[in-house]
Amino acid sequence: MFYSLARNVLFNCDAERSHDFALASLKHLANTPAALLWREPLVSKPKTIAGITFPNPLGLAAGLDKNADCIRAFAQMGFGFIEVGTVTPRPQAGNDKPRMFRLPQSEALINRMGFNNKGVDYLVNNVKHSQFKGVLGINIGKNKDTPNEQGKDDYIHCMRKVYPYASYITVNISSPNTPGLRDLQFGAALLDLLNSVKNEQLELEAKYDKYVPVFVKIAPDMDQIAIEQVADSLMSSKMDGVIATNTTLDRSRVAGQQHAEEAGGLSGLPVQQKSTEVIKQLRLAVGPDLPIIGVGGINDSASAQAKLAAGADLLQVYTGFIYHGPKLITSIVNSL
Repeated sequence: MFYSLARNVLFNCDAERSHDFALASLKHLANTPAALLWREPLVSKPKTIAGITFPNPLGLAAGLDKNADCIRAFAQMGFGFIEVGTVTPRPQAGNDKPRMFRLPQSEALINRMGFNNKGVDYLVNNVKHSQFKGVLGINIGKNKDTPNEQGKDDYIHCMRKVYPYASYITVNISSPNTPGLRDLQFGAALLDLLNSVKNEQLELEAKYDKYVPVFVKIAPDMDQIAIEQVADSLMSSKMDGVIATNTTLDRSRVAGQQHAEEAGGLSGLPVQQKSTEVIKQLRLAVGPDLPIIGVGGINDSASAQAKLAAGADLLQVYTGFIYHGPKLITSIVNSL
């Protein structure tokens, strides 16, 4: 009841302003009695992948809490794990506003935020002060003004900063809102990046005497050949897992709707089938052992089950959570 009322109010305002207001409220109220308004039980359904035991298989996807401002609040909602970021080495404002749009008819969002964040040092400070004891993923990217040929330096810089505090690290090469970023998903550029990341991971393992798995987040806009090529690169560079998928550029499922032609990545129900198909093809390509986290259009138990049936080991939500609120988490986890 509370969330439906709050959503009705927020959905009457600009999408990004509502987003910022909601995060600010969660940040400041997490340690007050107001947290009872969104608190949900942590349903225990443990799942172990990449050497990590997740309390349950449903997590919060990156992008919602870019700066790790609200870890405490999200930890109160029953998520089995939380992923923060995407974070870049230096703070950046992101793209010009407006840059976030709702498509309620399709339970969808379009965003072209452009990795707006306060920089990796700010995020790390928040993580340290959160005292969060659960599974925390940290999603890293490159600054917009860093040329692709120097992009791996940004990823490695972020890895060094977040490694001591992350349960796992996600290399984001699939946002459509940083020019040229998706070029890093293919061929020699991808293999060079992933090999550099793997080498750095092993050096950091020796330095900190702990192994932090690295996942790679990929886009849904790939055909079977491209998926197989990405799979080969993931396996040859010995990545620990893959997150499938990010937002889509495809507008076929929202054609004619208000805001449908806005530039940016489309998330929510319109990407559900596309991301599930990528997971299915990816599982065939990588075999049974490489962990896959499935994300994209999960808004109920049936869509969650479809991702698992396609080959996902774990799940993440973002847009479905925006539309349905914290009760979606316990509803899905209880059905698994």
